[in-house]
Amino acid sequence: MKRAGRKRLTADSKEKVKDAIRYFTHHRSMMDYAPNREKHFAIGSGVTEAACKTLIEQRLCRSGMRGKDKGLKTVLSLRALVLTQGRWQQFWERINPCEIGGLV
Repeated sequence: MKRAGRKRLTADSKEKVKDAIRYFTHHRSMMDYAPNREKHFAIGSGVTEAACKTLIEQRLCRSGMRGKDKGLKTVLSLRALVLTQGRWQQFWERINPCEIGGLV
């Protein structure tokens, strides 16, 4: 009997299906939402999107604010330290002033 209307997958499509199966197989535990919600893990992208808005957009989207890659990376790293509770103090407790230009 002939299968009407069915097309064979292209090699590219087959590879995409294999990639999807591999992804879901390896990340199965992360998709078991009930136990993760019980542990108060974030489900979804809201937490990440809010962090990006606070960390990056507030710095880059104001009038006159711009930066080059190297300087921007430094500024965003410092903002992350300041905006993450306890990290600014941890940074200064660990830093060796002699390593940053012989200060002290």
